[in-house]
Amino acid sequence: MTKEVTSQEVLVFGASGHAKVIIDLIEKTTQHHVRALFDDNLTLRGTKIYGYEVMGGQAELLAADWLKTHPVVVAIGSNSIRAKIAAWLTGHGGALSPALIHPSAQIARGVVLGQGTVVMAGAVINADSRVGCNVIVNTGALVDHDCVIGDNVHIAPGATLCGGVKIGNETLIGAGSVVTPNVRIGCQATIGAGASVLNDIEDGLTVVGSPAKPIKQEK
Repeated sequence: MTKEVTSQEVLVFGASGHAKVIIDLIEKTTQHHVRALFDDNLTLRGTKIYGYEVMGGQAELLAADWLKTHPVVVAIGSNSIRAKIAAWLTGHGGALSPALIHPSAQIARGVVLGQGTVVMAGAVINADSRVGCNVIVNTGALVDHDCVIGDNVHIAPGATLCGGVKIGNETLIGAGSVVTPNVRIGCQATIGAGASVLNDIEDGLTVVGSPAKPIKQEK
C-alpha cells in the first residue's frame, strides 16, 4: 500500500515530450502544481521545460528528501520503464500522485482511477469503468462503460475501448485502434495503431491490422 501524501505540489519524474503534456495538464488543474522535474538522463540536468528545471535523477530525488512530502507523477511513455520507476518510488517511501485529469476530459459516474494515472485532453471514461495505477489515458481516447484496465497501461490518442473490455498490466493500446465489446487483452500486449480487435488477445502478443492478427515471430 502506498503512503498517503497530501501536498498539492507534485514532482514530475521524466523530462521528455510526454512530460510536456503532463506539465500542461497539471497547470490547467486547480488542485495541483509542479514542484520540480527529475530524469535519469543526466544530459538533461539543469535544462528547463516550461520554466521548470530538471534537478537530476533518482539519486538527486532521494537526496532532496521530498518523497516524504510530495507525490510523484511518472511522465514516461514506455509502460515497462514507467512501471519500474513507480515501483522504485514507492519502494523508497514515496507515493504516486492522485489521478490527474485534464479539465476537458469527461469522467462518468462510478469511475475509479488509480494513483499516478493521467487522463489527457478530450478523453472520455464512461460509467463504472475501473482504471488501475500509473495508467495513461491519452488525448481523445474513449473508454466505454464497465471496462477494467490494469496497472501501467497506455491507451494511446484516439483509441476506443468499447463496453466491458478488460486490459492486463503494461499493455499498449495503439493510436486510433478499436477494441470491440467484452474483449479481454492480456498483460504486456501491444495493439498496433489503427487495429480492430475482435477477439481476445493473449499475454505478450503484438497484433496489427483489421481484423487484428498477431505478428509472426521470425525463427
